[in-house]
Amino acid sequence: MSVDLQTVKRVARLARIAVSEEDAERMTGELNAILGFVEQLNEVDVSGVEPMTSVTPMEMKKRQDVVTDGNKAADIVANAPATEENFFLVPKVVE
Repeated sequence: MSVDLQTVKRVARLARIAVSEEDAERMTGELNAILGFVEQLNEVDVSGVEPMTSVTPMEMKKRQDVVTDGNKAADIVANAPATEENFFLVPKVVE
């Protein structure tokens, strides 16, 4: 896959980045070099290699999947300007 000047300008416009003609031409070469490197990575044989999340072996800490209410309703509404029975009171905005 290669990137042409028109694609660089389009991506810059979509990203709302001002790119001069000279910079766009330079970026075309840089992006093509990056994509060439990615294509080289696709050639690497990774069959039999387990996916990993870290270079050091570790296990994710697990907790019980239980539903709790947190028992912190009073703490949550403590700084609210107006509350009623642990609910926030807000002004009516729709008639």
